[in-house]
Amino acid sequence: MQTSSDRHEYPAHWEADVVLRDGGTARIRPITADDAERLVSFYEQVSDESKYYRFFAPYPRLSAKDVHRFTHHDFVDRVGLAATVGDDFIGTVRYDRIGAGGRPATGAEADEAEVAFLVQDAHQGRGVASALLEHIAAVARERDIRRFAAEVLPANTKMIKVFTDAGYTQKRSFEDGVVRLEFGLEPTDRSLAVQYAREQRAEARSVQRLLAPGAVAVIGAGRTPGGVGRSILGNIRDGGFTGRLYAVNGALPEGQKELDGVPAFRSVRDIDGPVDVAVVAVPAERVPEVVAECGAHDVQGLVVVSAGYAESGPEGRDRQRALVRQARSYGMRIIGPNSFGVINTSPEVRLNASLAPDMPRAGRIGLFAQSGAIGVALLSRLHRRGGGVTGVTGLSTFVSSGNRADVSGNDVLQYWYEDADTDVALMYLESIGNPRKFTRLARRTAAAKPLVVVQGARHGAGPRGHAVRATQLPHATVSALLRQAGVIRVDTITDLVDAGLLLARQPLPAGPRVAILGNSESLGLLTYDACLAEGLRPHPPQDLTTAASAADFHAALSRALADDSSDAVVVTAIPSVGEGSVGDAALAEALRSAAAERPTKPVLVVHVELGGLAEALSAATSTAPQPGAASGPDPAPRTGERAEARATADEGAPADDKDAPAASPEDVRHEDARPDDARPDDAPPEGTHPLPAYPAAERAVRALAQAVAYGQWRRDAADPGKVPEYEDIDERGAATLIDGLLARGQGLSLTTDATCELLAAYGVHVHRALPAPTPDAAAEAARALGHPVALKATAPHLRHRADLGGVRLDLADEEQLRRAYAELTELFGSPEELRPVVQRMAPRGVDTVVRAVIDPAAGAVLSFGLAGAASQLLGDMAHRLIPVTDRDATSLVRSIRTAPLLFGWRGSAPVDTPALEELMLRVSRLVHDHPEVVAVTLEPVVVAPHGVSVLGASVRLAPPPARDDLGPRTLPAY
Repeated sequence: MQTSSDRHEYPAHWEADVVLRDGGTARIRPITADDAERLVSFYEQVSDESKYYRFFAPYPRLSAKDVHRFTHHDFVDRVGLAATVGDDFIGTVRYDRIGAGGRPATGAEADEAEVAFLVQDAHQGRGVASALLEHIAAVARERDIRRFAAEVLPANTKMIKVFTDAGYTQKRSFEDGVVRLEFGLEPTDRSLAVQYAREQRAEARSVQRLLAPGAVAVIGAGRTPGGVGRSILGNIRDGGFTGRLYAVNGALPEGQKELDGVPAFRSVRDIDGPVDVAVVAVPAERVPEVVAECGAHDVQGLVVVSAGYAESGPEGRDRQRALVRQARSYGMRIIGPNSFGVINTSPEVRLNASLAPDMPRAGRIGLFAQSGAIGVALLSRLHRRGGGVTGVTGLSTFVSSGNRADVSGNDVLQYWYEDADTDVALMYLESIGNPRKFTRLARRTAAAKPLVVVQGARHGAGPRGHAVRATQLPHATVSALLRQAGVIRVDTITDLVDAGLLLARQPLPAGPRVAILGNSESLGLLTYDACLAEGLRPHPPQDLTTAASAADFHAALSRALADDSSDAVVVTAIPSVGEGSVGDAALAEALRSAAAERPTKPVLVVHVELGGLAEALSAATSTAPQPGAASGPDPAPRTGERAEARATADEGAPADDKDAPAASPEDVRHEDARPDDARPDDAPPEGTHPLPAYPAAERAVRALAQAVAYGQWRRDAADPGKVPEYEDIDERGAATLIDGLLARGQGLSLTTDATCELLAAYGVHVHRALPAPTPDAAAEAARALGHPVALKATAPHLRHRADLGGVRLDLADEEQLRRAYAELTELFGSPEELRPVVQRMAPRGVDTVVRAVIDPAAGAVLSFGLAGAASQLLGDMAHRLIPVTDRDATSLVRSIRTAPLLFGWRGSAPVDTPALEELMLRVSRLVHDHPEVVAVTLEPVVVAPHGVSVLGASVRLAPPPARDDLGPRTLPAY
């Protein structure tokens, strides 16, 4: 570890890996006295023009004094950061604290600093300066610097653009031929938007480099058939990869130039030409050597299928950390280790760098899986006929992240967001490393295209190979927050495929009204019941009878689609027999043609064991471009190859037991693979929407209900509401109170008086509760508050438990109060045990609970439910991310299952839900404005027909947790 020779210790927490604009990575770290030689070497590689822009004069070399000045920092008033690739500097930034008149200064009283950059010419345009600015600004804020000043020559337009595009509030002046820029460093909405946009472009580009390479080398391609590397080499070759393909094996005999018709080399360094992606399939102990060779050859990224990493235990976890650090030192990103591989079906790429023996048919669905075994199952379900959903569904891209050591679902979401070839994103997740970021990215992605997620390991620890931050939130809460972000949450991979089929090719329904028609009354009724169970609004089923012809189906579907009282149509069909019965192909064509006449509503088909109809509808469930759709070749089955490949890695790689697939290669093979120029005889005409078909009404309706909810979310997201301003909020007073309270300790639960004072600053008033250690004290408290009163035991085992008898209500006079006091102490123990309090009675209403908590992984969350058994026993709570908008608050109140109790259920008086919503908005503002408030509980909150009464409250303070979403862009630390 480097150390400083000046006042302060080396700030290791400033070290970070970042993704640059072109998708490569760099490491940003403080500059120390040990960097003198690196700085001199870096400066020698900078052009004279760039030196002139930096120093405003010819400056061919750094003097010894310059080198000392630029490498010796106190990490407070003078700070320098370097962006490095390998051991070399590619860019530097420094600030010097200044006071009045721009002279050097020390101490927090001087809150301005002068900042200057220098980026090596070969790396200009990669976003190095922008990344350095984000990090030096975060450092400056940590050191109580609030403003930066920079002097730039007018001709240095690139650097001026770095400052002006950053999104900070700026002031510009021009004097003595120099542009002077001054800007505050507090994040603004615009600066965060700029940062997120840069993050999206960089991370998307880093994934694109892995999925659309111009040249691929498979390192560890065995000399004999079988094994992981040799299998992947064959899959890339047979898939028709459009780029250059190389085989690499250090054990190749001298003079061997090919392997399975592919140019072969003993080392990637021997390849004459660039290599964009290396697929690494060697034993884990040999991977560091391979990574070093790839780094020396400027390989851009790695797909590591080798096992023996974090999934194997502590030693493997250390090996995995070392792998990531080594790869990033060369500017490379990693998919894996322990990955099943990647697929890109684009005709311009056609990359099958995976263990799937066949290239899936091209389509519009993106698929991400953290588990190789689940990835196999999903590929099988999406591409084979029969079983669950009939027909063939095409993929755009497939990524198996394995241990997710580097490239994660967040990175792939960034790529899919702007990928024109992906219309629907399907994800199988076993862990979410950064829930706060995932939620942000998911919300943005879902606003443009559907995102369907199934989460494994919901009720226990995630896979051993995944290093993630712990969350204190239960799975149900995380699921609710994902739904709030527009994620379509499903429970099984079957549901994942079902929803994906519908969303890939059918329009979103405009509402929940469903028309049902078919040739079976019973199947229609089952569909009707399924719709009611999923919260849809079905019309009575239309029975066409078993004698219905194809023309009858066509006419009925046309009428249903033309009917403005329906938003979607479910067609049910059972086999028909006898003379004149409708043929499967004719029925499929009738349904397709009717749907094509009015393509604005979704149509789903429920079939029962109609093999012929499933075949006829196969193209109707495909997301592939229909005319001339490209599909992979269909080589002869390689029985047992998968088992052999996963049992042994080439050249002795250890087995990957975790992701060994349960499916055989025949399961993964899509059964109707055809030559590229073949067109199925039953393919629909051009311009028609394929129709998704389901073998059970429940599955079709469940997928439709997901689409209905997602469509409503899309409409609501267009107007998310606003966070209201309240004139009576005393934000500054609350901050002063919090600072004073925190000065007493690192974390504390506030006293009743401090809780009431802090909440009152935000307009939340808690009913006074006076202690009653004796009957006389209780009587005195009642006189002060005024009858009627309530007597409550506040001992932990009785608090909020009216069902146990620890609360006495509507005590109209002192006699009733003393009698109630005696009963409580007789039943439950002495006053010292009960801790009784007296409180003035609130108006009658519905008891509710409002909570807010800051989770270290997910962020600040507001929760609401009815007090008592509904929330404690049944878990009937609704959740929203903070800050909550007015629309969020309205939906939050209505999201719990027991919400009818608030709106006049069974003749009761409706309560004042607008007042309840305002209360939740005020709590949200408190937690959002003051991250030191890490927990708030209001219980009970009695919601009456007019107004709300907060009868109990608790608040916990702690130093605010780190907000990585507000800091500079970084990759997860290793």
